[in-house]
Amino acid sequence: MTRILLIDDDEKLGGLLGAYFKRFDLELTAATHPDAGLEELVKEPPDLVILDVMLPDQDGFEVCRAIRKTSQVPIIMLTARGEVTDRIVGLELGADDYLPKPFEPRELVARIQNVLRRAGPPDADDGVLRYAGLTITPEKRSAELDGESLELTTMEFQLLTLLASNPGKVYSRDDILNGLRGVDAQLFSRSVDILVSRLRNKLKDTAKQPRFVKTVWGSGYTFVGEEVAAS
Repeated sequence: MTRILLIDDDEKLGGLLGAYFKRFDLELTAATHPDAGLEELVKEPPDLVILDVMLPDQDGFEVCRAIRKTSQVPIIMLTARGEVTDRIVGLELGADDYLPKPFEPRELVARIQNVLRRAGPPDADDGVLRYAGLTITPEKRSAELDGESLELTTMEFQLLTLLASNPGKVYSRDDILNGLRGVDAQLFSRSVDILVSRLRNKLKDTAKQPRFVKTVWGSGYTFVGEEVAAS
C-alpha cells in the first residue's frame, strides 16, 4: 500500500482524508506539528508528503526546505491563501505540485496519483542517456554529474530527461509545461524558468556558459550536452 504523510495542523482533515484514501489503496499518516512530521519522515519514509503552508512554529516553506536537505520524496503543498506567489516559492524550494484550499478530496487523490506516476518506474524501453560528464538513467530515475550522484526532485529529473532525450531541439515554455504533466497551469512560463534555474544550479551550469541547458532567447531552452557513445 502506498504510504502518504500529511503534515497539517487540522486534525479533522487528517481523519477525513485517511478514511477517503483507503478507497484508493493509500495509507495516510497524519502529523499536526512540523517536528512530528519530520520525525515521521525519518522513522517511516513515505512515498509522498502532503504539506500545508500554514503550520505552527514554522511554515510549510521551512519544512519543505528541511525535507529537501535529506530527501527527494515527492511533495504536494497545500495553502489556504491560494496565492500564485506562494506556489512559486513552493516550486523554488522543490515542491512537486500545489493545491489551494479548499479542495475536493478526489482532486487531491488525482494529483497524488499523477505525481507518483511521474516518480515511478518509466517505460522499459527508456535507455541510458550519456553525455560528456553527465549520465541519465531513466529506468532507475537517477543521474550522475562528473561521476557523482545528482539529487533531483521528480520535476527536475523529468525536465532533464525531456531536454536530454532530444538534444538540439528547442522547447518552448509551453512545450515544457505540457511535457511536465501535473504542473499547475496557472504558473505558466514562470514555473518553467524556476525549474530550469534549479536544474542549472544542480548541473553547475550557467546561462552565460551553458554546458548542458542553453537559453534560446525568445524561443525557450535546448540541451547542448556533448553526446558520447556507450562503453
